[in-house]
Amino acid sequence: MPSARFRVRQLIPALRDYGVLMHEFIPTISLYPPARKWLRPFWGGGALAVRVPAVLATHCYDAVFLQRELISTFLTLEPLTKRPRVLDVDDAISLYREGRFAERLARRCDLIICGNDYLGNIFSRWNKNAKVIPTAVDTRRYVPKKATGAEHLDVIGWTGTSANFKYLYEIETALATVLKTCPDVILRIIADDKPAFRSIQERRIDFIPWSPENEVKGIQGMSIGIMPLSDSAWTRGKCSFKMLQYMACGVPVVVSPVGMNAQVLSLGAVGLGASNQNEWIAALVGLLGDEKERVNMGANGRNIVTTHFSIDVIAPQLAANLRNLSV
Repeated sequence: MPSARFRVRQLIPALRDYGVLMHEFIPTISLYPPARKWLRPFWGGGALAVRVPAVLATHCYDAVFLQRELISTFLTLEPLTKRPRVLDVDDAISLYREGRFAERLARRCDLIICGNDYLGNIFSRWNKNAKVIPTAVDTRRYVPKKATGAEHLDVIGWTGTSANFKYLYEIETALATVLKTCPDVILRIIADDKPAFRSIQERRIDFIPWSPENEVKGIQGMSIGIMPLSDSAWTRGKCSFKMLQYMACGVPVVVSPVGMNAQVLSLGAVGLGASNQNEWIAALVGLLGDEKERVNMGANGRNIVTTHFSIDVIAPQLAANLRNLSV
């Protein structure tokens, strides 16, 4: 899970330097239900059963850090864990089941860590100890590519899971127009599956199967990184991590100015916002034709991530909050 990898796992070594030792309990059955509904009763029982040993083990620790809920959209075994409890939230989980389970879970925790201000405002209604700590970027892994002078094509790139292809499809008309206007440009997709575009020729798509190594290399080779989103209560809860990954690699961005994306854009000249098809076309074509501007925006983006979103910045914030916990 990206949220576990980036909001917890990559911080564990750095937290140790601040006196916080974190031990992960990774369940063997997903917190998300299977697509086939008839399997869900079996999944639910199994998912709860495999979490029981970890719940019991929490009583041997000083604090419990819940990375999301144990079972998606439900309050289940969380009250049986030891206090103090920390809940980490990086999506608008309060939209599920009219927010009932999210409120009940938040009220049973001693600290809520929220990935952005939008989530912080929601969860602060239910818990006075709600803090905003963005998702950290490993700026030692996500670094700008050294220029070789061998690049012949410009690359518009996107990375993520296939579940979020819907946002790419929403700007497909704009992407197809840009590719038609700029024959030396390709669209790079780094994901777990290939997208099914209707109006973009397959030969103009560079598909890279996702892996941690492929993702970094693929982003480093982009000319522009994109993060399209619709504007909704769910997308305003997103934590702009895709955007920050591009910026850490010195890649200028074109993004939907929704939620945290707009906040990151406001920190400096790192890229452009685009809210409709025409704006996407203008932004992409304009940046593709201005290499100097891309270089400047990429450098600004790298500096902003290093200053505000790197592990070196985020880890001490999280460690201080964890060390200050009290029942």
